[in-house]
Amino acid sequence: MSNSLRDQLMGLGFKAPAPEPRRERPARDGKPGERPRGPAGGKPAGKPGEGRRGEPRGERRGPGGKPAGRREGRPPRSQEEIDLAKAYAIRAQREKEERIAAEKAKQEEAARKRAAKAQVAELLKDKALNAAEAEHARHFEYGGKIRRVYVTPDQLKALNAGELAVVQLDGRYLLVTAALADEVAALLPSLVALKVDPGAPAGDDPYADPQYQIPDDLVW
Repeated sequence: MSNSLRDQLMGLGFKAPAPEPRRERPARDGKPGERPRGPAGGKPAGKPGEGRRGEPRGERRGPGGKPAGRREGRPPRSQEEIDLAKAYAIRAQREKEERIAAEKAKQEEAARKRAAKAQVAELLKDKALNAAEAEHARHFEYGGKIRRVYVTPDQLKALNAGELAVVQLDGRYLLVTAALADEVAALLPSLVALKVDPGAPAGDDPYADPQYQIPDDLVW
């Protein structure tokens, strides 16, 4: 406001506004410039990040003023507990190794059987003696079930005498010589479905009797 305008206003009876008092920033506690004190006028508060007693925030103190761990109050594990935990870990590792070894052995056995079966198929190629005109059903037990193979009268006698044998390959029952069946047994014994022992008692194989007939329409 210019002086001339101020003089005119004052002449009309207006008073100049009183200057505002200077405001001072009050101290938090005590005189200006002093370090803030703690609660109830106690000792000066600690540095930022420290607790009431100057301790780092979040750090707990145990008996005797020693820092306590995060799991305060939990007693340390005894040597017996430590040894037991180690024993469990060792046993778990051993069981894992045993499972891996068993699975590996299973896979190796399956691979061996596949290779042996392929050798048997090559060995029996064009050597099966099954006759198209065969009419006699020779029954035998194999794999927990009653199976059958059709043979001629002469083949039936030779089969019961142990001169011929039956080999299972891919679901088929092949009539072969006893010597060939022995070669198959050396590769994969489970494929030999029937091989009569001439010295065995007749009662061991009830189906060896030529007079023993089972109806073809019987469902097993």
